Amino acid sequence: MSIFSKFSVLFTDKTLRNRVLFVIGALFVSRLLAVIPVPGVNQAALNALFNSNQMLGMLSLFSGGGLSNLSIVLLGVGPYITASIIMQLVTLLSPRIKAMYQEEGEAGRQKFTMYSRWLTLPIALIQGSGFLLLLERQAIIPSLTLFAFLVNLTVIVTGAILLMWIGELMSEFGIGNGMSLLIFAGIVARLPRLFSQAALTFDYTQIPVYLGFLAAALLATAAVVAITEAERPVPVTYAKQVRGLKTYGGTSTYMPLRLNQAGVIPIIFALSLLLIPQMVASFFVASGRGWMLTSGHYVLGLLQNLWLYGAAYFILVFIFTFFYTAITFEPKTVAENLQRNGAFIPGIRPGNATVEFLSVVVTRITFIGALFLAVIAVMPTIVQAITHAQALTIGGTALLIVVSVVLDLSRRIEAQLSVREY
Repeated sequence: MSIFSKFSVLFTDKTLRNRVLFVIGALFVSRLLAVIPVPGVNQAALNALFNSNQMLGMLSLFSGGGLSNLSIVLLGVGPYITASIIMQLVTLLSPRIKAMYQEEGEAGRQKFTMYSRWLTLPIALIQGSGFLLLLERQAIIPSLTLFAFLVNLTVIVTGAILLMWIGELMSEFGIGNGMSLLIFAGIVARLPRLFSQAALTFDYTQIPVYLGFLAAALLATAAVVAITEAERPVPVTYAKQVRGLKTYGGTSTYMPLRLNQAGVIPIIFALSLLLIPQMVASFFVASGRGWMLTSGHYVLGLLQNLWLYGAAYFILVFIFTFFYTAITFEPKTVAENLQRNGAFIPGIRPGNATVEFLSVVVTRITFIGALFLAVIAVMPTIVQAITHAQALTIGGTALLIVVSVVLDLSRRIEAQLSVREY
């Protein structure tokens, strides 16, 4: 089936058409919520804060653009993503939660998701309170009475829960992962403004720089596609089993190990960790007290150093990639499952030898994936430090998210078309 015929099926098949239209409608509602601002915003002070703080700009990606507008959904899907990450970490500490997530099938995963939803609420309350205090002390919003503070906090927490609900509806009744699509829509919605800023600051004497930037952007896109799709096939053979008069097994297949198993989760980890000293330092500066004021200015000065910030960001993303891969992929569990199903890796003994082999393979490919993720994460910082142009930056994280969402969406559409054909 050609690509044009596949595209036409999306509009002629009623089920696929309804799913696509539902996603479009949900994205429209989410973008409408993202442009409704919190009352009393000082837009000039807000723009100055985002221009002087790269981490807030990166964090705005995961809010679907709502943070940069200070909309009622300024927290975006960040609290839900954070809750999901915490639940993943809990599986390391709680054998019961781990068994529920990995061994109880669909029912266990539904419980796991339910716990993530409940955890989203306190996280949204904490993040919302922190942002309101930071914005108030930066004079971006007027001083709030206790009642006004509670009202604003209720509005933005409700916005985060509403956006989480919309994302889950998109996953259930639409095509693709709803949370990823919400982030994707926020990134795409920023493109017109970025292009207009670049057009206003266009300098004809810098045409070679722009051409180099365009070539680098194309190469970065090709690299993201290649790494996202790359996998290391591990051959697996199933032993022959005789049951009655029939023989089963004896087939050979392979187990795909993706080069980038962690996705953008390590980047979220690193951003969250780097944001903590930023917020603490801002509180110290706003306090206006002796040593707190001095310490706050010192920390903020360090974070404003592009090379120092880039180095810390690079190291954290690299480390967290290994950490998250170790959580999601356990060689011992995989080896036990292979042995239980009568399968083995040719040339490798079952048991501890298989565990060691898989550990070595995963470590090697994770090193490449971690290095790639870290380079993609700091790419905007490197470009800005070299060109000294604020608008001329390659959004490495945004590019990674966009490519991942598009590839995942295309695979899901292909799966829906395959189901329709059969």
